Amino acid sequence: MLVKKILDLAKKQEDYIINMRRTFHKYPELSGEEFKTRELIIKELENLNVPYRLLSGTGIIATIEGKNHGKNVLLRADIDALPVKEEKYNLKQVKECVSEIDGICHACGHDAHMAILLGAIRVLKEIQNDFSGTVYCCFEEGEETNCGIDTMIEALKDYSIDKCFGLHVYNKLEAGKINIEPGPRMAGAVGIGFDIIGKGGHGSRPDLSINPIIPAAHIITQINSAFINQITAEETVTLGIGMLRAGEATNIIPDRAYIGGTARFFNKLEGEKALKIIETISKSTALSFNCDIEYEKRNKIILYPVINDEECVLSLQEKLKEICGEKVLENCDKWYASETYSRYLEKYPGVLAFLGIKNNELGIGAEHHNSKFDIDESSLVLGVCAEVAFVLSN
Repeated sequence: MLVKKILDLAKKQEDYIINMRRTFHKYPELSGEEFKTRELIIKELENLNVPYRLLSGTGIIATIEGKNHGKNVLLRADIDALPVKEEKYNLKQVKECVSEIDGICHACGHDAHMAILLGAIRVLKEIQNDFSGTVYCCFEEGEETNCGIDTMIEALKDYSIDKCFGLHVYNKLEAGKINIEPGPRMAGAVGIGFDIIGKGGHGSRPDLSINPIIPAAHIITQINSAFINQITAEETVTLGIGMLRAGEATNIIPDRAYIGGTARFFNKLEGEKALKIIETISKSTALSFNCDIEYEKRNKIILYPVINDEECVLSLQEKLKEICGEKVLENCDKWYASETYSRYLEKYPGVLAFLGIKNNELGIGAEHHNSKFDIDESSLVLGVCAEVAFVLSN
């Protein structure tokens, strides 16, 4: 009987969830600066008499204990926004809600993630005497820059956790649908960032200088070629060189050239291979041109892929079918973006679900991190149902 009433309880929270999402959206804060956002979350938790722990920085762990002992479940939402100036219009019409902070907006959907988790907390409080185990609700600081994940993971060492769940709104999936699949779902990321150090001089006498731009060009083309020839054909590793920076004048050879970018992967071993290729080629090529090389701290595997646990997926699918019906489940491709949620899945079995927010009639479907990004708020109730279903699943 408990499962049968979850959808009704979630629907009762719809106005609240939408209002919270719009409030978060109007007043976004950048990674590591989410102080007012945290104050708002704390206010909501205190109104519900939900105990919480404040982490250094802006992260929060709230706790809801069921009536009896059982599995300890982690639910996670990220809380930061992006340095993007939001447009008033989505792809078709005026948005329902626009950021009031110039140059900052929730262009990825973290406002929705927070609102959904607060909605799930309200439902869990209503059924607190009907479920077993403890639920830890994690509001993670700075997902976009990875600045809060280490603090959160360190804090979670103090808790016994059996499984974890997170969701991400997704612009490629229709509103009213949710994707819950086993295996790799979001990509790991290799950071690329290094300086090639030569010897500057006058552009008329390159023989008296050591031009770092030349090895930089060779490095870029050689890495691209090596990926084609050395990465396993059945695997996908993308190479995205986003920056080549050198020199300020056409007749001056600079001392340094900088290369920056990322590589994305879904197989851990292939990601590690990609990093080794990048380092081997950059070092050997720089040396062959009599240049030195300096790597940034970010020249490493920044995040591993998000890989869903099959048992957790199947259990959640069955429970969500009981609550919302089979029609809400939808297949979709993997997502090449990366997510700090992979760090949770390295420690605990769990699931990251994609929650559909696309609605062509309303002009909603712009890419994430885009000024026209928007959300179909009718999808939020399904997100609440998914989080509560995970708590109730085996």
